[in-house]
Amino acid sequence: MGNQDLLSSISREFSSYTESGLKTIVQCALNHPGFFAERLYHSMKGAGTDDSTLVIIVVSRSEIDLVQIKQLFTHMYQKTLGTMIASDTSGDYRRLLLAIVGQ
Repeated sequence: MGNQDLLSSISREFSSYTESGLKTIVQCALNHPGFFAERLYHSMKGAGTDDSTLVIIVVSRSEIDLVQIKQLFTHMYQKTLGTMIASDTSGDYRRLLLAIVGQ
């Protein structure tokens, strides 16, 4: 069974929070860095910033796989994580996040 088949099966068999939760678990298990790159993008996309998601992911993954997450982020969204952080944050908060991501 392929990845899309598994996700489609979950969509057919479950709904609402159960479907969302199971899909999140599967996506994270199949592509850990990609999962976090997508979450980072959505934490900064559009008006406002989901600061808790941004901080939790950047800090918790900084010594684990942030390099891979940054590479996938750039590949997936054609902009660097640092560029997006710089355009979405300000002040010491911006400087701290950029220091953690190595920008």
